Amino acid sequence: MRMSFVGRGLAFLTSLSLSLLMVLSLVAPPGLGAPQPARADGGAPNLAYVVGGGNGIGVIDIVKQQVQPSIRLAGDPHMAYLSLDGRFLYVAQPTLGTVSMVSARTGQVLCSAHVPGAPSFVAFDPGANLLYAAGPEASLISVLDPANCALQRTIRAASNVAGLAVAVVGSGISGGKGNQLWVSESQALAVYNSSGQRLATVPVPQGPLSITIPLGSIAYVSTRQHSIIAVNLGTREIYPTLFRGGDFGAMDYDAITGDIYVPDKASRQLYVLAPIVPGSPPPAEPDHSFTLSAAPQAVAITSDGEFGFAALANGDVAMLDVPARQIIKVFHVGGSPHFIITGLYPPALGTTSATTASSDRFITVALYTLIGLVIIVPVLFFWLRQRLGRSQPPKAESQHGKG
Repeated sequence: MRMSFVGRGLAFLTSLSLSLLMVLSLVAPPGLGAPQPARADGGAPNLAYVVGGGNGIGVIDIVKQQVQPSIRLAGDPHMAYLSLDGRFLYVAQPTLGTVSMVSARTGQVLCSAHVPGAPSFVAFDPGANLLYAAGPEASLISVLDPANCALQRTIRAASNVAGLAVAVVGSGISGGKGNQLWVSESQALAVYNSSGQRLATVPVPQGPLSITIPLGSIAYVSTRQHSIIAVNLGTREIYPTLFRGGDFGAMDYDAITGDIYVPDKASRQLYVLAPIVPGSPPPAEPDHSFTLSAAPQAVAITSDGEFGFAALANGDVAMLDVPARQIIKVFHVGGSPHFIITGLYPPALGTTSATTASSDRFITVALYTLIGLVIIVPVLFFWLRQRLGRSQPPKAESQHGKG
């Protein structure tokens, strides 16, 4: 029996609704549904942004294995944070004294904040939705609204700031209001809550510099005395020195294995430290290393643990196959790289904060509308089918006589 016109139409609507629902689920705003996990970098291995490379920020398409046109940005960019959806870069520009929000898709500067101290460090708190910025020439830490670069408040450290990192230690995936800001001062690590209250001071006579904090309970810190130390986030205990003898750049970690990647400018090595397991003696370090063609300034490991990228002083970027422990390609972006981060392709919609809010609202409304259609259309289909079945007269049964 052929399906009726109504049945075919409703079946088509059901199929269309399901298809659109699948598409919209891929582009739905990150805030919709379950909270997004914090990651070592901006997300999946699609793009690498080389801060200080090219004409401001060099761009490498990891999937296509190509260098893309750089993002033009003045102010000698030193560090950046990439939003988890890949839309925005928040860039520290020390010679301009600003931190700028930049559209990753268009390169347009969307807003800027004037920050004291030649801002060179940024860190993001995903639980409180706050952006921190500071520089080595002032003791002030600026707390910014990432939506519009507005200054929320300032935190005064005990000395000029040498490094920043956020520890996601609060409840829930993003930490809520319970996350902590760790700050490198001249001879100590200062710990603040998301309200700016100083919670603790951890003496570090060696002079702390760069901080990296993987998910877990350990922070890793480079020092002015050319060493790498580790600090327990809960007990604030400092472990015996892990490694000595280098001039270390911006570190990163492998979110899959917990390994810490430490660029050493002096030896042109990228050292890999095995993670500390609380309650066990620290392992012998380094676990292994990579030899590079120029001094590495910074490193980024993709959140899937497959690739690493070491930004070199000569404008090159060495791409690593992390599981195979080998260098597989070298890109040249030029400029003077200071930092590198990887993340998603920027979405096609929402290239400014205003259009992001509008597109997110539109997608959210459309998504919930389609969810309603997916529920209602099949119910309507079966209801109409039953009504049509009841409205048709019963067929007369044929009578067959016995021979």
